[in-house]
Amino acid sequence: MRPTGAMHLGHFHGALKNWVRLQHEHECFFFVADWHALTTHYEEREVMEKFVYDMVVDWIAAGLDPDKCTIFIQSHIPEHAELFTLLAMGTPLGWLERVPTYKDQIEKLKDRDLATYGFLGYPLLQAADILIYKANHVPVGEDQASHVELTREVARRFNNLYGRSKDGEAKTAAALAKLGKDDARYFEKQRKAFGETGSEEALAKGTGLVTKAAANVAGWTEDDSELLLGFLKGAGKTILTEPHALHTEVLRLPGTDGAKMSKSYGNAVLMREEPAEVTRKIRGMATDPARGRRTDPGNPEKCPVWQFHKVYSDEATKEWVVKGCQSAGIGCLDCKQPVIDAIVQEQQPWRERAETYLSNPKQVHWIVEMGTERARTVAKQTMKDVRHAMGLSY
Repeated sequence: MRPTGAMHLGHFHGALKNWVRLQHEHECFFFVADWHALTTHYEEREVMEKFVYDMVVDWIAAGLDPDKCTIFIQSHIPEHAELFTLLAMGTPLGWLERVPTYKDQIEKLKDRDLATYGFLGYPLLQAADILIYKANHVPVGEDQASHVELTREVARRFNNLYGRSKDGEAKTAAALAKLGKDDARYFEKQRKAFGETGSEEALAKGTGLVTKAAANVAGWTEDDSELLLGFLKGAGKTILTEPHALHTEVLRLPGTDGAKMSKSYGNAVLMREEPAEVTRKIRGMATDPARGRRTDPGNPEKCPVWQFHKVYSDEATKEWVVKGCQSAGIGCLDCKQPVIDAIVQEQQPWRERAETYLSNPKQVHWIVEMGTERARTVAKQTMKDVRHAMGLSY
């Protein structure tokens, strides 16, 4: 996560809750992406340190256990930057320009100068963050799936460029020659399409051509099939692992004004908000515009508070809300009270766990330092493999 300071309820239900669960099922690495923060907020150095440690405290308060997962800071591991630089040597510029969030962010953040190399390259830095730990899975929402796909393409291209034996090109050329000019040209077209876009259709067509050749071309061998299928997929020796997107349940909570919850919008309820402030914010939440008066019936589906009931309330409470709202049997403040009670109850252990670290900041620094050392051990080994593959181990 980018360090934005203290976390809000949207962060918890959108990601942190899944992280807490995943640490018991996988070997997990969770890091503060402070370099990524600089791609859009490169002038805000004064608040970075506070934001970094506030966020780590919230992670631990939410349930991340430093004994069960690795928590570290991106900029403390220079190997991330080294892998980013080396991957940049062979990554086509067009791959970065077509990332959906690139143009979208430039459009949304018009108040910032994002015409920088760092912002253009952030998806590749993100790929390096993943690939340096040879991750098998990346927990993301649907909106981030394109970044994982780019990471897969980058790994595939790297393995293709640097994972082949010295005589691999000659053997591949000989196998292509057995196909004949027309089929070889068609195969090359499918290989490029799969390499550039990840098209499953192109992969299927290329694989079908190899299968057809194995059945009909005289002198065809299993080695020919293996060589061409690897060439089609951009595969050589696996130096960098192609990760898969792990689509976990994402609950999107609206802010107090009904828009996306964000501190920059001033509509967020923080994870460690004081109960009195939670009460004030929830009681002031926007509701169904149709309920201008207490006696007007409403529709829960048009009310932002209903999204909180979906997360926090049991079936009996939700049924009470639906009936009471549609019949004007309850007022909006009545409807909001169970949500307030549930949030305050959920926050209590977070505040208690956080207090231990807020009163002893050195303990947080120690946790991050230990996690950084664990992560760097893995990163160093990956970079040793990468340097060797690229001929840089002299």
